[in-house]
Amino acid sequence: MVMISAGVASLMASESLKVIVLVHSVVGTGLLAAGASILNQYLERELDGRMRRTAKRPLPAGEITAGWALALGVAVSSAGMLYVFFFLNALTALLGLLTLISYLFIYTPLKTKSSLCTLVGAFPGAAPVLLGWSAMTNSLSREAVALYAILFLWQFPHFYAIGWLYREDYARAGMRMLPSWKSKDENASFLILMLTHLLIIASVLLTIIAHTGTLYLVSSIILGIGFYPFAYKATVSTSKLVAKRLLHASVIYLALLYLFMIIDKVNR
Repeated sequence: MVMISAGVASLMASESLKVIVLVHSVVGTGLLAAGASILNQYLERELDGRMRRTAKRPLPAGEITAGWALALGVAVSSAGMLYVFFFLNALTALLGLLTLISYLFIYTPLKTKSSLCTLVGAFPGAAPVLLGWSAMTNSLSREAVALYAILFLWQFPHFYAIGWLYREDYARAGMRMLPSWKSKDENASFLILMLTHLLIIASVLLTIIAHTGTLYLVSSIILGIGFYPFAYKATVSTSKLVAKRLLHASVIYLALLYLFMIIDKVNR
C-alpha cells in the first residue's frame, strides 16, 4: 500500500505519463519502506516476542540475529536514500529521511509510552504520497497536501480497528494503543467516527483542490456513504468481527478511491 500510494501520487502530479520517474518513485519508496520496516522490527524485537501475532517474525523466532537485522535495515534504508537522491531529487530524499527518523525514533518508542502514538505515527504513515508527488515535480503543492490529508485521516479507522483486534497482544507487550485492552475506549470510538467524517470530507474536497472530474466526485461520495456504516458499527460494538470488517472495508475504500482518482485523471 505504501508503494501504491506513492505511485498514485506520482500519477496525480504528472502532466503527462513519465514511466521512468513513476518506476523510480515506486521503487525508491519501496526501498525506504522496507528499510524502515526492518529497523522497526529490530527495535521492537523483544516486544514482538511477547505478542502471538508477531512471535514468529524472523528476529523473535531466532531465524536471524539482531546484528544481521540491523545491518540489513541500515543497508536497505541507505540504498533507498541514495536511490531517490540520484534517480529522483534532493527534496524526495529529504522527505524520505524525515519519514525514517520520525517513524523509527519518535513513533516507535512512543508506542510504549502514550496512546498518542497512533496520531504521531500517522504523520510518517501518510508520507508516501508526498514522496510520490515530489518525485514527479520536485516540489510540493496544495494538491499534494490534500492527498496527504486523505491518507493521514484514513489511518485512524484502519489502525484503531487493528488496535481493537489485537488489544490483548498489545497489552501483553506493554504497548499503549487505542482502544485499550480493557474495554472499547470511548475516546477511540469518538475518534473513529469523527476522523471518518473528516476522511470522507477530505476525499470529496480533493475535487475542488485538485480540480478532479465528475467521476471522482461521484465515486468519492458513494465510497464515503458505503464506508461510513462500518465505522459507525465499530463505535457501538465490542465485537471483533465488526472491527475486522472495518479493517477490511478501510483497505477496500482506499484502494477504490485511488482507482477512481487514476481513472478520472486519465479521462480528463
